[in-house]
Amino acid sequence: MSVRQGLMALLAQEPMYGARLRTEFEARTGGTWPLNVGQVYTTLARLERDGLVVASGGDDEGRIEYALTDAGRAETSRWWLTPVTREASPRDELVIKLALAVTLPGVDVAAVVQAQRTATLRHLRDLTRLKARSEEPADGRDLAWSLVLENHLFAAEAEARWLDHIETALARHRDRMPLGSPPPSPDRDDVAESRTVAAHGESKGNR
Repeated sequence: MSVRQGLMALLAQEPMYGARLRTEFEARTGGTWPLNVGQVYTTLARLERDGLVVASGGDDEGRIEYALTDAGRAETSRWWLTPVTREASPRDELVIKLALAVTLPGVDVAAVVQAQRTATLRHLRDLTRLKARSEEPADGRDLAWSLVLENHLFAAEAEARWLDHIETALARHRDRMPLGSPPPSPDRDDVAESRTVAAHGESKGNR
């Protein structure tokens, strides 16, 4: 999700000025994505340039309100029904850190994993306490916060399980592949064969 799409979703409800858009965005997403007013107005300017919003006049205090155009409403409707894809995974610092740790000499990978597990479990305990203190959602905004909190909980639990898996994998491969050695490069013939198989599968799927 981009800020652009989030602001358009809010404007589909009613015209708003920049500062209110920022407040509404943060409140409705459980504060998981803080914005600054400059970012909001920069996004609004681009949306206006693209013909998706229009300045609809000011309020009593002279603040300019923005409203969706018909094109903006159509794009927002398409966005709601377009699934979020996972093809382009964001860079994860922990994944990169551990991938480097197992291929570089002189790194105590077990110590790296243990230090991370300690931090992850502490974070998980904090989230669990916060969840226990949270009341049953009374409205949509409380529900939004609850969903965000549960997402962080599931992510922390998954990270802890992944770190356990890493320790198991290290023990299994310790004698087969010396730590500090990069993984072997795939044979060119194997790469060519895998590409042929993938292309064949895609062609079958497109029939």
